[in-house]
Amino acid sequence: MSAPLRVGVVGLGSMGSKYAALLRDGKIAGATLSAVCNRSPAPRAAYADVPGFADIQSLLKAHAAEAIIIATPHYAHTAIAIAALRGGLHVLVDKPIAVHKADAEKMLAAHAGTQGVFAIMFQMRTDPRYRKIKDLLTRGALGRLQRVQWTLTDWFRTATYYRAGQWRATWRGEGGGILLNQAPHQLDLLQWLVGQPERVRAWCHLGKYHEIEVEDEVTAYLEFPGGATGVFIASTGEAPGTNRLEIAGDRARIVLEGDRLTLDTNQVPAAKLCARSKEMFVVPKSTRQEFLLEPPAEAHRTVMQNFVKAIRTGAPLIAPAEEGLRSLELANAMILSAVTDAAVTLPISARRYATALKKLIAASAK
Repeated sequence: MSAPLRVGVVGLGSMGSKYAALLRDGKIAGATLSAVCNRSPAPRAAYADVPGFADIQSLLKAHAAEAIIIATPHYAHTAIAIAALRGGLHVLVDKPIAVHKADAEKMLAAHAGTQGVFAIMFQMRTDPRYRKIKDLLTRGALGRLQRVQWTLTDWFRTATYYRAGQWRATWRGEGGGILLNQAPHQLDLLQWLVGQPERVRAWCHLGKYHEIEVEDEVTAYLEFPGGATGVFIASTGEAPGTNRLEIAGDRARIVLEGDRLTLDTNQVPAAKLCARSKEMFVVPKSTRQEFLLEPPAEAHRTVMQNFVKAIRTGAPLIAPAEEGLRSLELANAMILSAVTDAAVTLPISARRYATALKKLIAASAK
């Protein structure tokens, strides 16, 4: 048997500490915690049994890991990932892959031509409910896509949450609000399930419910290739919140709210009945299926295990890093639309968004 894969964790906040504990406690088969890296020494003290480093360059120089998991504040992802990939390491980065498209493209360019595995922590792709939706869509169970609507307002956060770190909820420190912090998983699922929209018009309300400078409420209108439309609503200031996803086609409609997933299927596709019926007010008869699927208990562990397996055996990744660019671009497009007060088409110009972000950073309070 080969020796365990030596994995280092960079960033020991709440998520990084969780990843480090899973590795240290032997919860990831075929891998071991070989190093920790954190700018501040205090969090490293909890892992005195493994080498600790203050920066990625020191970790690389010591050859302390074969792979790393990045769980630092967002802006740091780019430089750390590029250094690690160029240094021959495999990389698993927490969401979002970066703050803006240009940085994500630099990371992917550094990965190109290497033998390393580069993945992103999109653990919600392991959720049986979303996997079932993906299967239904792939099989064409909904027919022609007509509408997507995701109301995602169960991310309530207090003022204390936003005051927990100076970098949090600032353009300079975090690069955005709910779109860069809470909702990247849903933006990833949205494009994974139904594809990337081609046009976005969004309204991002900055500091509507909290004394912050970034968006804490978003309403976006989406247009997809083929004519389907969508609405994406997210908020950290609403309670009780809602998490409801609807995907409608001319053949069927999927609704996921909470743990309840339902599929209503028309006996005759709506478009066909619309075109051929001799009646004025008839609607298609439909049948309902309900799927009882529980969310996974150890989704992060599943992605970490998949990362190790991909390195050792070449297994397909749950979420390749390239997928991180797509959801990030969608978030960037929404912010760009809001700050320019205009619709934007995708793909967006990385340079144009970087310029817009620099203006927001220039006015940043922190």
